Amino acid sequence: MVPRVVFGRGSFDQLGDILLPKRRNAEAPVIFLIDEVFEGDDLVTRVPLMFNDKIIFISADEEPKTQQVDVLVTRIREEYSELPSGIVGIGGGTLLDLAKAVALMLTNKGSAQQYQGWDLIEKPGAYHVGIPTISGTGAEVSRTAVLLGPNRKLGINSDFTPFDQVILDPDLTKGVPRDQWFYTGMDCFIHCVESLNGTYLNAFSQSYGEKAFDLCKEVFLGDLPAEESRDKLMMASWHGGMSIAYSQVGVAHALSYGLSYVLGVKHGIGNCLVFQHLKEYYPEGVELFHRMRDKHRISLPTGLCESLSETEMDTMIAVSLSMEPLWENALGASWRERISHNTLKEIFLKI
Repeated sequence: MVPRVVFGRGSFDQLGDILLPKRRNAEAPVIFLIDEVFEGDDLVTRVPLMFNDKIIFISADEEPKTQQVDVLVTRIREEYSELPSGIVGIGGGTLLDLAKAVALMLTNKGSAQQYQGWDLIEKPGAYHVGIPTISGTGAEVSRTAVLLGPNRKLGINSDFTPFDQVILDPDLTKGVPRDQWFYTGMDCFIHCVESLNGTYLNAFSQSYGEKAFDLCKEVFLGDLPAEESRDKLMMASWHGGMSIAYSQVGVAHALSYGLSYVLGVKHGIGNCLVFQHLKEYYPEGVELFHRMRDKHRISLPTGLCESLSETEMDTMIAVSLSMEPLWENALGASWRERISHNTLKEIFLKI
């Protein structure tokens, strides 16, 4: 679990005080990985820079990649003689997962792709802080850093992955575009549906999943004031991420990983594109999803998979089927009897 968390509007301004005891000396900087959407924004002027600290702006237009992690780690190692005092990720799931992966790879040998999987990391990473600026992914609390590798999309899942400190400031989520707010919020909603309907479910994950599920219904089907909506969606994201940390996701995420690997579809919208066609597996959740989408007048793109080559479709299906823990959580140990190459192809052709 994340050992330290601060919540509250304006809490971002506590970052300097939080980092101060972690600073070793002027030669061990804090590296801030920040979504480039904030370049020139007031938020950047509030970043507590000292000594040789560095801000690196990163585009979140594409999913984070193992190669991108390796390049950042090499750049930091070459530029500084000491291990950084800390890595701070500021942004959505892409930036948070990058920050986790960079912190881990600064202290572990080799390439990030070697650690895609479960419990492969051997040493604790550099001190790392997560500050979400959009709510829903659960990346701020999860034990995984999801990366696109040369052969697959898979997380670095380990007990060393979670942040050492998280700052939850709902004010940072002001101004998120409506479509992006919806897609990322639905990532949280789908986390809950998959966790609560999974075979891995236990009382611990259920308690978090049920709370996040209720919060999502309040936010997306209620009529909350803007401030309260931001507060509650941020907590839904946290609880949804906690639920997954102690159980697992399911069919939507498995298929979304394949979609992302072949077509580069971002995670939030990818989950939505898949989930709308999963009534057979999650009837109540899909019905609620359509109600939420109608209420917020969200239109999803169509025809993404209709012109795929045979090879691309086969790759997409193979990547999806390789997510064995997700399928087992969704359908049980005998999941292969219910899922086939053709089953997945039929779903993808609807997208």
